[in-house]
Amino acid sequence: MTDTLRPVATPVAQAPDEGPQKLKRSIGVVGGTLLTLSCVTPASTLFVVVPDLFGTLGTATALTIAIGSLLCIAVAFCYSELGTLIPSAGGEYAMVSTLAGRLAGWLVFVLSLLVVMIVPPVIAMGTADYLAPIVHLDPSMTGAGVMLLATLAGLLDLRANAWITGIFLVLEVIAAALVAVLGFSHGHRGMGSLVSMEVAGADGHADTVTAMLVVSGLAIALFITQGFSTAVYLSEELENPRRSVARTVLATLAISSVIILVPVVAITLGASDLSELTGGDIGSMVTAWSDTAVGTFVSLCVALAIINAGIVMVIQNSRVLFASARDKAWPEPVNAVFSKLGRFGSPWVATLAVGVPGALLCFVNLDTLYGVTGVSVTGMYLLVAVAALLSRRGAHRHTAAWRMPLWPVVPVLLIVVLAYILTQQEAGYLLWTGGITAVATLYWALYLRPRKESRWLVSLPEDEQG
Repeated sequence: MTDTLRPVATPVAQAPDEGPQKLKRSIGVVGGTLLTLSCVTPASTLFVVVPDLFGTLGTATALTIAIGSLLCIAVAFCYSELGTLIPSAGGEYAMVSTLAGRLAGWLVFVLSLLVVMIVPPVIAMGTADYLAPIVHLDPSMTGAGVMLLATLAGLLDLRANAWITGIFLVLEVIAAALVAVLGFSHGHRGMGSLVSMEVAGADGHADTVTAMLVVSGLAIALFITQGFSTAVYLSEELENPRRSVARTVLATLAISSVIILVPVVAITLGASDLSELTGGDIGSMVTAWSDTAVGTFVSLCVALAIINAGIVMVIQNSRVLFASARDKAWPEPVNAVFSKLGRFGSPWVATLAVGVPGALLCFVNLDTLYGVTGVSVTGMYLLVAVAALLSRRGAHRHTAAWRMPLWPVVPVLLIVVLAYILTQQEAGYLLWTGGITAVATLYWALYLRPRKESRWLVSLPEDEQG
């Protein structure tokens, strides 16, 4: 990992088709936090992802998410320091390439691309379930429609998207708060049940949730609050990124953890029995705690939250693809197309390139890819922690940036914990992710590395260096 990169000045006097282009700075901390919170999409995560954890971990779900949130504090420290040290739309791959080497940065790019391409259509297909109180729709067709709608919104100015997603975010926070209030007011068990480590077995009796199951579940728990990294992807469009990125990352993690964890605790206490909790049908629980009207309102809020998540994820994904083209990751004709900016300042070709395939993926069975996503997120965080460990050597030691407390203890401990979590994942998920990573490594070895003077030239915008 000695083949590291130095920041390269971005030409500003060239025509759009003659060199790299810069994204427009148009949002502050509030707008960035709204967009980033929407990418975490707490309500859709609560209603779509958390039920799977209830099915595996039962009463240990809240504990697992809490541990994952604590781990994410260390991850957020790494992102905050690296995101202000190297503010680029490339996000993780720009940070890791610059500090830990071009190959490590390429692998992070592949892992991040796996995450951002798989998650939106999987969540989008959940829209039909929450529109069911009003109309019955095909999940795949509905998911594809959501992805196309998100793609159209992603073509707009980022400031406009910040307001759109902000309004949707308010509705999903209201839904999560309503679930929390209803759950606590209908509590059937005490706070001690949060550490009782029980899940309903196939025969209806309580089974014990082992420590190894909790460790295995941490990969999904990390994914649940993973969206705070969006602040790094938006660093080229945040005003005063040296200060705004860290504030946005840390604020988003704190807010999203509360929005997700408090309702999970309430659901655990409010479920009528262990079988209902393990079943994870949160919509039915809400209806039982209140009435059909309230259940319908919550379901509609969740549907809007999913659409909101789709919009922000398409925005994030397009920035990653735009930055990879600007940094010459592909053959030149591909780079030229993906780096085009539209009239609203958004990378319109890159937006279409991530949104349309996302719509098509809604017709593929993606259930098992949740596991692949968990492995990818954990591996990506691991490489980011390695880069954070190397962030204060050489010229980077004196670069103006937000600096994490307790360095280098935080990244070292994070590396150890994340490596152990990876060893506890199912072999099939590890093989899928490892196979894709191996193919990406071959592309690096056969195409990118032999052309290191003209390909994979990770750079920073000119006004962000020094």
